[in-house]
Amino acid sequence: MSVTSIDVPPYAGPLPSVREVAAMIDHSLLRPELTRAEVLAGLATASEYATASVCVRPADVAPAVAELRGSGVVVGTVVGFPHGGATTTTKVRETAELVALGAGEIDMVVDIGRLRDGDAGYVEEQIAAVVAAADGRPVKVILENAYLSDEQKVAGCAASERAGAAYVKTSTGFAAGGATAEDIALMRRSVSPRVGVKAAGGVRTLDALLTLHDLGATRFGATTTTAILDDLARRLASRDE
Repeated sequence: MSVTSIDVPPYAGPLPSVREVAAMIDHSLLRPELTRAEVLAGLATASEYATASVCVRPADVAPAVAELRGSGVVVGTVVGFPHGGATTTTKVRETAELVALGAGEIDMVVDIGRLRDGDAGYVEEQIAAVVAAADGRPVKVILENAYLSDEQKVAGCAASERAGAAYVKTSTGFAAGGATAEDIALMRRSVSPRVGVKAAGGVRTLDALLTLHDLGATRFGATTTTAILDDLARRLASRDE
């Protein structure tokens, strides 16, 4: 499923540098149909632009680590993706294996059904178990907001912070909806400054990224990294003419 791109007005604020924006992007390589050649091309893009990380499928972690060694780009991956319904034991074992393969960040999908049930205790315990298995690597908790009420989103944010997550994240990009301005503002209000907010799902333009950044998002999952950063470079060059 392809989440609709976020529709925002043209961004009118001050423009950051290309390097600053690249350092907020997790270049996403999670589509199930990606070939080995397409993954390698995506890794080259992340390296060329010096993105914060590249987020790859679990099976791609080891080759991505080898390919990006020395680049400064962190290899991140996903756990319980995209449905979140795996058992805690499964998520913990998956996390431990991926860390052993060299993953530097973990984006885990929360147990969406349990969160909708109001079982915050189970959700918190599962996140905490994954955080422990990540052994100091940042864990980003994907709430999959398209399926949640605002009350459930707030509860998910609170459980994530109590469990030691580094970020709360809007979406997998594979549900009916992705990041929204309203959700970013809500999530930013729902966690302390210690926890970051990651926007994913539909962040395909520079205007969307910068608008959501102003609302409190500090990381962005993006597949259109080249288009976003090249657009920024053009705008900066035009401003300086």
